[in-house]
Amino acid sequence: MARKVSGLVNMYRITGDDWDTWGDLASHFGVSSKLSAANMIGAEGLLGKSWPDLDMLPLGWLTDPGSNEGPHRKSKLNLDEQRTQMTLWAMAKSPIMFGGDVRALDYATYLLITHPTLLEINSFSSNNKEFPYVTGRMGSASKIERPTRKLGRHPMEVGPSHTHFLGLSSCKDPKVYGWSVKALDQDVDQICWKEKLEGHRPLCLYKRKPLLASDGQILYQQRIQELHLFASDGTEFCLDASSKRKLTSKEFKRTSFSVCRQDANQMWELNANGTLINNHSGLCAMVNSDEFDAVPSGIRSWIATGKRGEIYLAFFNLNPKKTVMSAKIADIAKALPRENLTRPCIGWDVWSGKRIGSAIYSITIEVETHGCALFVLNCHNREG
Repeated sequence: MARKVSGLVNMYRITGDDWDTWGDLASHFGVSSKLSAANMIGAEGLLGKSWPDLDMLPLGWLTDPGSNEGPHRKSKLNLDEQRTQMTLWAMAKSPIMFGGDVRALDYATYLLITHPTLLEINSFSSNNKEFPYVTGRMGSASKIERPTRKLGRHPMEVGPSHTHFLGLSSCKDPKVYGWSVKALDQDVDQICWKEKLEGHRPLCLYKRKPLLASDGQILYQQRIQELHLFASDGTEFCLDASSKRKLTSKEFKRTSFSVCRQDANQMWELNANGTLINNHSGLCAMVNSDEFDAVPSGIRSWIATGKRGEIYLAFFNLNPKKTVMSAKIADIAKALPRENLTRPCIGWDVWSGKRIGSAIYSITIEVETHGCALFVLNCHNREG
């Protein structure tokens, strides 16, 4: 599809809406890698070139998904995650569009979105692609890790980009069995999908008894124990069946989250057999494991060249722990065969300020959780 569209436009969206969650951010590494491998970054476009768009940057002062009010809160991404997002957008040459309220732009966000090195990379770099030779190790572990999409096992809250994993089906469908309660503390519980989804993390919803308006409703709830289900704790968006007809066991309908209200389509009951039913529609919630694409972990790296011969090398740590990441100078030369690189390389990391003096064999740095390093290198034996 991208090949058919790119020649007709100068930019085109390649992802769903990107919000300020780590899951949304991490999901862009896979799609940007595929577009790079297909040589779609800067491909021929309408009266010039075309650029795959990773969506606007959810930084600064924001509103909530699906809300018509606000902005009223800061971005939920921490500084390391914001740097990761800006660095990936720059290295992938995605159009950079600010998605926050520019009237309430804070100084730290301003410095990030106007960073001269990032804008230089985004505008003038070339040979932009994923660098496959990076290695890493978490903490004191001795095991060397290569770029991977292996997924963790800790529970995942459902963010705006995860709602398409949930669906509705007939309660006779064998695929609807697998929901159970996970107690977090005395006041908060989750209802989670079965954990044994091969290679994926369990998907969990927060449960809460709805506020009731009458004694009759209280008796009704006591009889069937119906619940509101939320994507994440503290939000006011509830799982909504909103089905106009019942489905056969072979049919699958997408669910959605909408503003919580006293609506029978938002009342759910967890049965002892592991089904999660909306009694109004007669349908059960399920996870479509074929579409399930949990938050990636592991390590990633991108490489590019500048207009003055400099090399840009970015390390990305998608792991839940600090990770020591390394790249061999010989592998950098392998990735850029036309650059005629020589050793040693000198340069610095943009984010930590760490200088690299005469790196002969490799470049190594500890990268924060969900953070990144961005090296500007001179491997041509001339002063940078």
